[in-house]
Amino acid sequence: MSNLFVSYDLHSPGQNYDTVIKTIKSLGDWAHIHESYWYLKSQWNAQQVAETIWTRMDKNDSLMIIDACNNDCYWFNLPQEVENLLQSRWNATIRHSA
Repeated sequence: MSNLFVSYDLHSPGQNYDTVIKTIKSLGDWAHIHESYWYLKSQWNAQQVAETIWTRMDKNDSLMIIDACNNDCYWFNLPQEVENLLQSRWNATIRHSA
């Protein structure tokens, strides 16, 4: 089981919050911490959760999943400078997707 934190930004034009939220809730036990920030206890790892949620998002949205158990994260569409910082400073197994 993984302790995951899910953070996302939905940008225009789609902003399909209901579908994204329904998908997050389907992946395990959850807590809605802030508007676009969730805790998820799931049998899936960060990459699997990110890839599942990403199928419900637009390509201009952004998503980051942090695995607090394994010091791991996986993301889609973060700004390049953020990706560079995470990869250079975080002592973790970091995976990302463009």
